[in-house]
Amino acid sequence: MLANLEVFWQRLRELGWIEGQNIAIEYRWAEGKYERLPDLAAELVRLRVDVIFANSGPAALAAKRATSTVPIVFEILGDPVSAGLVGSLARPGGNLTGVSGLAPELSGKQIELLKEVVPRLTRVAVLANPSNIVALGTLRETETAARSLGVRIQVLEVSEPDKLEGAFSAIAGELANGLIVLTDPMFTGQRQRILGLVEKSRLPAVYFETGWVPAGGLMSYSSSLPDQFRKAAGFVDKILKGTKPADLPVEQPTKFEFVLNLKAAKQIGLTIPQSVLFRADKVIK
Repeated sequence: MLANLEVFWQRLRELGWIEGQNIAIEYRWAEGKYERLPDLAAELVRLRVDVIFANSGPAALAAKRATSTVPIVFEILGDPVSAGLVGSLARPGGNLTGVSGLAPELSGKQIELLKEVVPRLTRVAVLANPSNIVALGTLRETETAARSLGVRIQVLEVSEPDKLEGAFSAIAGELANGLIVLTDPMFTGQRQRILGLVEKSRLPAVYFETGWVPAGGLMSYSSSLPDQFRKAAGFVDKILKGTKPADLPVEQPTKFEFVLNLKAAKQIGLTIPQSVLFRADKVIK
């Protein structure tokens, strides 16, 4: 996440915004604890900031509930319309706009990749946080894609870290032979723990964020997060120069990345077909 934020700040610098000269930045971190978000958002509103940048769905929702006047720019990997952040992508309305990483073909592509590396794929477990309303739109897309590809979905709802072990026990009980991990700040905070459980379960898994693969995950197919953060910085720039959020259509992803980890494949005894290897944007050996 810090690397992506650096991309965000670098883009702002390119646009002429230099911290300590013509812009002051207030940082607030919830560390994956959703219950802290309302207070953090309210604190920023009290500081009378000119714009709030929220880089997760839960953070964007908390900011929206805290203010109807301060401009809010979001960068999320879900559907901002179904989550209630904006009225529509073309006409956001209100005080929010930003970048959505969700594209209709994204979930289908992830399941297709799982089917290619696991030809007998029949049941896919999906790790989701029910507290993350924005991610629920992604879950619906995943369920629709699975039905069209003849794959059954087993949804595992985990809202607290201490429930992760129980969720993976349920995966074993239902005989799932693949896993999709939806994006969520709590999951990101528990990344190494989840990756350990995935390896122990010997499950081929695909992730919504590329950062999981260098950390030991098998593969990810997602919108390019650096590209998303660069776009978000452009929204902040326009708002600081006077454009209203309601006049800035929400942008969807145009760049996608497929990252593959051969070491992780070897650890679970999986052979990656050459046809899959050739399509990877990055292969970790």
